Amino acid sequence: MADTVLYEVSDGLATITLNRPEAMNAMNIATKVAFRDAARAAAADEAVRAILLTAAGDRAFCVGQDLKEHIGLLASDKQSGSGQTMSTVREHYNPIVRALTGAAKPVVAAVNGVAAGAGFGFALAADYRIVADTAAFNTSFAGVALTADSGISWTLPRVIGPSRAADLLLFPRSITAQEAYEWGIANRVVPAAELRAEALKVARSLAEGPTVAYAALKESLAHGLSHTLDETLEKEDELQARAGASEDHSIAVQAFVNKEKPKYLGR
Repeated sequence: MADTVLYEVSDGLATITLNRPEAMNAMNIATKVAFRDAARAAAADEAVRAILLTAAGDRAFCVGQDLKEHIGLLASDKQSGSGQTMSTVREHYNPIVRALTGAAKPVVAAVNGVAAGAGFGFALAADYRIVADTAAFNTSFAGVALTADSGISWTLPRVIGPSRAADLLLFPRSITAQEAYEWGIANRVVPAAELRAEALKVARSLAEGPTVAYAALKESLAHGLSHTLDETLEKEDELQARAGASEDHSIAVQAFVNKEKPKYLGR
């Protein structure tokens, strides 16, 4: 895995760190491949019970596509007629978003700075976003004559509503961490100096929690957004039966009776 993305698993927590601070963690090909592979590895590893998505440096979480590399690739495409450059959405961005949203475990994003374009989309693909008070979000796509990718046309309107999403996509602008909190993009806003400690605290707490129940909650929320009430009630019945059959549920009930803190096994 390229050193532009760092991957570490410790005590059930997988930490994926975007590691191109000198380029504001922009996505060049090597970074996209490494990020995709790390996200897939974390999602598939049964020993991983939570995922923390972070970024190096203090200026940016991720500013999306590396436009310096991109312009050269576009020039090569024109010469060869291959059209390969824009296949990055299918080959890289879509698999990253699918891995994060489809992971049967909670995903926390620690947004340390600017999250723009695909970087904004990756943050929205997480289940929980902890944001530094110095951070900002920008859709950016229309500013470089592109349409939405990285799932943002699905996630953003579900978080802030279709009208606000259309506004941000048609007229890209930076929104502050406070605005992001008020609109529901950020779950928590913390001083920049406290971001890493707070994100680790939250992610470790989730890694020690009832993993089967968390996976069911993710599935239930995603299902409910696109199904009727009756269909959602059926899904809740199915998922509750699954959670109720887990070892963690038995542990939780016994701990409640004994007035103890449960020690979950993640199964």
